Amino acid sequence: MSESATGVAAIARNTSGVGITLDRVTKVYPGQDEPAVHDFSMDVLPGELIMFVGPSGCGKTTTMKMINRIIEPSSGTITIDGSDVLSLNPNELRRHIGYVIQQIGLFPHMTIAENIAVVPRLLGWSKQKTADRVDELLDTVQLDPSTFAARYPKQLSGGQQQRVGVARALAADPPVMLMDEPFGATDPITREKLQAEFLRLQETLGKTIVFVTHDFDEAIKLGDRIAVLSDRSHIEQFDTPANILAAPANDYVRSFIGHGAALKRLALIPVSEARLGSAQGTHGLATVSVTATLRDALDTLVLLGVPAIDVVAADGRPVGSLTVERISDVLGADVPGVASAGA
Repeated sequence: MSESATGVAAIARNTSGVGITLDRVTKVYPGQDEPAVHDFSMDVLPGELIMFVGPSGCGKTTTMKMINRIIEPSSGTITIDGSDVLSLNPNELRRHIGYVIQQIGLFPHMTIAENIAVVPRLLGWSKQKTADRVDELLDTVQLDPSTFAARYPKQLSGGQQQRVGVARALAADPPVMLMDEPFGATDPITREKLQAEFLRLQETLGKTIVFVTHDFDEAIKLGDRIAVLSDRSHIEQFDTPANILAAPANDYVRSFIGHGAALKRLALIPVSEARLGSAQGTHGLATVSVTATLRDALDTLVLLGVPAIDVVAADGRPVGSLTVERISDVLGADVPGVASAGA
């Protein structure tokens, strides 16, 4: 077995996430004086979901596409699970890396089942194994196989097509997934549903994912860590959503956070981290689950216009109460614009 084949086989054996290292990766296109990506270095941990966020033209998609060699780097090294991707057969490499794009790219002349089965067939899977995998994945993305397997892409809504795109990327159980604004073309309600579904899948699958987005709120919601990129994929800050919101590295990062950083931080903090007051006995009229976020609690307080809401356990038993002031205490400052809500 060749060194290239050995490297691909090693990647393929890892069905859960593997580590990715980019070391001083640069891309210069012919005829351009300035590189599109310059001296980019990053370590992605196994099972980590990394968000690339930055303005159009900053090189975030180019950087991601160099990982599976859709774009060839001009210099630098990229390794997956210790294997140098530049030493591997690019077609074999891509069959073991899931790839999801905004345009989805389903084959219109193929059924949904046939679309999902493309990579397993290229890998020589048996018909039965492939069919079983198609049914499993349709169930996973909550599309009934008996209803959707025989349909064609044009018979599905945009949100349903995006789910099929994710299922197709997962078909061969790849350890790495690359996602280029996969939900960007959907309406806000569908996008929110797809994001929630994707988070549910990632909790179960634990893939190593590089996800490109221009939407900082999406990056906060989905990412384990966020890389805020500027021109030529320069990393302005690379940290957890909570740390970036609490301590942006510079004005450039602050411009991405925009207004309402405190409210965005609340969406990352569970109710259980607040100091609860005594239960108010609202009997379900104004309650929030102990597993909810402080943003959920704040929204409930403002919507109902009440001074306090009860926090309830899974069995509906009140375990305490929350006020705007107690929510503000978690951040160590007033929540802008709502400090007097319900007063």
